[in-house]
Amino acid sequence: MPSVRGALNGLLLGVNTLLAFTLMVPPALVKLLVPADRVRTGCDRVLNGLAGGWVGVNNAWIARACPAPWQVRGVEGLNPRGWYLVSSNHQSWVDILVLQRTFHGRIPFLKFFLKRELIWVPVIGLAWWALDFPFMKRGRSTGRGDLATTRRSCEKFKRVPTAVINFVEGTRFTAAKHAAQNSSYRHLLEPRSGGLGVALATMGEQFEAMLDVTIVYPEGTPSFWALLCGNVKAVTVDVRQRAIPPDLLGGNPSGDKARRAHIRKWIEAQWKDKDRLIQGLLAARRGARE
Repeated sequence: MPSVRGALNGLLLGVNTLLAFTLMVPPALVKLLVPADRVRTGCDRVLNGLAGGWVGVNNAWIARACPAPWQVRGVEGLNPRGWYLVSSNHQSWVDILVLQRTFHGRIPFLKFFLKRELIWVPVIGLAWWALDFPFMKRGRSTGRGDLATTRRSCEKFKRVPTAVINFVEGTRFTAAKHAAQNSSYRHLLEPRSGGLGVALATMGEQFEAMLDVTIVYPEGTPSFWALLCGNVKAVTVDVRQRAIPPDLLGGNPSGDKARRAHIRKWIEAQWKDKDRLIQGLLAARRGARE
């Protein structure tokens, strides 16, 4: 039964997470207590390896629970020892596991931009801290991230190959949020470029490319419980490598309006392409059903 399958997969995910976290504690403590760069770099490699093992186990139960093949394109020729800036649309918590399954073994372990409050999530919040995930504090008045904190986090990513991902919309897409924003896109929220701009300013020259990811659920956006139960039948992931314009690298976007405008224009052009792509994929799916 789907509910039993969901409970078992949830239990497996919990045990896998707890085991991975337990194994992370020793290198995390060494990393905290020993300031030497070589020691911390070694700890980072161990922590990233453990995180990769966690993803591998999750991929195994997802493949078993959801045996229908996913349509994934554009992942050929990626460098598992490279540096990448990853940008994706965001609809569900399922997106994270979809991205991890898509890129596992193809690029380094994904580091997400997270809301600062998520550091208090039991177990996994501490794992995110040990793995140097950038936590952003959003201001009430401006809605901007704590860019100084993001800059410090991105500086740490220079030690080992890293893939930094940013959900540019800043939150999960819902019909209510879309209507409240009066978004100019049919299937997307308005993009926010603050965190992405700091990543470009801090370590942009190290990025080999931006990976522009579009995730589409042709049968509707699934819940996390639906994934655990094996009720996610169709997933399409489109990955496009985009060269990062040299004039977007370096500088200080938080204090340079012209640079922020340039970055935003670059992202908005991608968002228009992504919106058309989503519309085309959904239309093709409807046509196939008819």
